[in-house]
Amino acid sequence: MRKIIYIPLLCFIFQWARAQQLPQYTQYLLNDLAINPAVSGKEDFADIRSNNRYQWVGIADAPRTYMLTLHSPLNKRSMGLGTHIYTDIVGPTRRVGINLSYAYHLKLSEQIRLSFGLSAGIQQWGIDGHKLHLHDAGDENLLTQYQTKLVPDIGAGLLIHHKKWYLGFSAPQLYQSPIRLYPNGDDKGKLVTHFICNGAYKFNINEKFKIEPSFLAKYAFPTSVKIDIATRVIYQDQLWMGLSYNRFITQQDAITALLGFMYKNYLMIGYSYDFTTSYLKNYAGATHELMLGLRFSKQQAKHWQEDEGPK
Repeated sequence: MRKIIYIPLLCFIFQWARAQQLPQYTQYLLNDLAINPAVSGKEDFADIRSNNRYQWVGIADAPRTYMLTLHSPLNKRSMGLGTHIYTDIVGPTRRVGINLSYAYHLKLSEQIRLSFGLSAGIQQWGIDGHKLHLHDAGDENLLTQYQTKLVPDIGAGLLIHHKKWYLGFSAPQLYQSPIRLYPNGDDKGKLVTHFICNGAYKFNINEKFKIEPSFLAKYAFPTSVKIDIATRVIYQDQLWMGLSYNRFITQQDAITALLGFMYKNYLMIGYSYDFTTSYLKNYAGATHELMLGLRFSKQQAKHWQEDEGPK
């Protein structure tokens, strides 16, 4: 068997594995635990959210991402615990990960808190040989194999937040573990540390309307910085619409329409529709993302009891 295998798609995958690796999703402002462990337990309720993303509809084997986050406060919000589970599928590759997070919250004032977070978990990288096309003959047995590799994952984050605003810094994948899917492979493919900064501020326009601009900046060597800028118009804390502009420093990426609804302060539904603006727009369709969220609190339990009425 040849030690060096020329598979164009696999070369692309490992080049991608050296750059932006985190699951891509648009509604980061509605599910920020997925990028920062310091978010764990920041509110006075338990929270569970799910994002399901279908990218570049119309391209065969286009990226698909599914994630689930759950976190809850402990000890009167002085600490928090959370978990982040995800599956990221790109062509013949699949990545499954689970992270557990812990956050410690300091009360700087009556309305401002500072959070420190750590996360630890594991990733399983896999590649389906049935979907590969070899450039050279001699390694046909790879076409019948499903190769997997387990690697550790460690991250950290900071978050300072207020009811009207927040600012976060995080560094997922601090430990750059090699991803060697094949025994004779090299160490070029590895986990890459990402550096993320995100924030938002909520302005009160009047009693019914609020405007919330937000941003996210992400960098992973050797790619350029990716910046997302979004603005939501929120009506009575229940209904919102917005736009988001996403781009790398060197090129445009997408413009996104946002829509969401909060039902009785416990059930959240969000939808985003990405219009591709890069050169891929000539080949790929739009990107769809659906977010579902549930809140659990003592206050919410009282509302449920009131809705049920006397028995």
